[in-house]
Amino acid sequence: MPSRAPSTQQAVLAAAALLLVVHGLGRFIFTPLLPLLVSDGQFSTGQGASLATWNYIGYLLGALIAIRWHRPSQIHRSVPLALAVHCLSLIGLSLTNDLPSITALRLANGISNGLVFVMVPALVMEWLAARQRINLSGLIYLGVGAGLLISGLLANPPGLSLTTAERWWPAALLSLPLAAWGGWVMLRLEPEATRRTHASPQAGRHSPLLDKQTRPLFWAYAGAGLGYILPMTFLPMIASIQLGNAHPMVHQSWLIVACATLPAAWLWNHLGQRFGDQRALLLNYALQLASVVFALLLSGVWGVVLCSLLMGSSFLGAVLLTQRLGRNLQPHQGPRLSAALIALYSVTQLIGPWLAHEWLNRGGTLPETLWLGAGALVWSLFWTWRTPSAGGQSGTHDASQAPRKTNIA
Repeated sequence: MPSRAPSTQQAVLAAAALLLVVHGLGRFIFTPLLPLLVSDGQFSTGQGASLATWNYIGYLLGALIAIRWHRPSQIHRSVPLALAVHCLSLIGLSLTNDLPSITALRLANGISNGLVFVMVPALVMEWLAARQRINLSGLIYLGVGAGLLISGLLANPPGLSLTTAERWWPAALLSLPLAAWGGWVMLRLEPEATRRTHASPQAGRHSPLLDKQTRPLFWAYAGAGLGYILPMTFLPMIASIQLGNAHPMVHQSWLIVACATLPAAWLWNHLGQRFGDQRALLLNYALQLASVVFALLLSGVWGVVLCSLLMGSSFLGAVLLTQRLGRNLQPHQGPRLSAALIALYSVTQLIGPWLAHEWLNRGGTLPETLWLGAGALVWSLFWTWRTPSAGGQSGTHDASQAPRKTNIA
């Protein structure tokens, strides 16, 4: 392994590529693939909802493991293994139509996603902080938007006639070189280079995470996980039900979401700095609620378009703003608070597909499940309104504290 460390730009780009791989090609590609696989007869809509739930269970397990293995040396050992599991699970999905096997593979893929999505940003942000380049860490999450866009293209690539399990091959083949290169760069980030920034401050280490200030933020974030995951999992399928399998919006809805996600991190970071994170978060949840309401009340092309545009441009900002607001409310508990928020978000995300599956089993329709998301986002708005604003605009009052950690769940 080369001894020379990578440049900061190379490290950030490699981390973004790994988020693209595990989140775009591993997790969210299932959304545009779902109506195609149901149409192919590989499984039913209800079984697809169950598969999504198992993937989210895996994501939660991976995130919990990553919280336990948080030291740079542990991350070095875990990331290559997690990337190997991701690639092998996609290859397995490309080779089987057996539902129990698909379920096990989606669970394994979720575990690898949770591990990489927590560990890689943590490692790179500590490495950047040691070089006084923490301002570049937000660029890591450009991989999320790029992954959404590429997943939409690979789910139904032009000029290829694929069906059932074969539809996973484009994602599997692209994952291999990106995972190999990104993992190689991560191995070149020496643990010793991050050790001095990794230790948490002693003050506040044993104080409770849930107190009068942070409890409303946790309640709001719980609603956000449920509110966003239903449209982000089932929007193309809902478009297929409302508009027909052959309608172009079945595939284009996901591309709209992906394109809207690309500038989202920069946009909401800017709004939080200008108006304060708490007020920006209120606006964010209002836009997410509007996106779900449009999908419910405008059951046609415009409903799908507006939901795709508004949800795609807002859900990533909710994560960034919540992490930063929590860090400002409890400056000495950044890592612990971030880990707890990730776990909570993961739990409420996996509840969404399970509720959809139960509703379908009781004779309901998939579009009707969006009412759950709308109610959850009303809940988030209420509790965000009850959350303290942390004493001012973000980025101006906590400069002396340790670098903030932001994790996308």
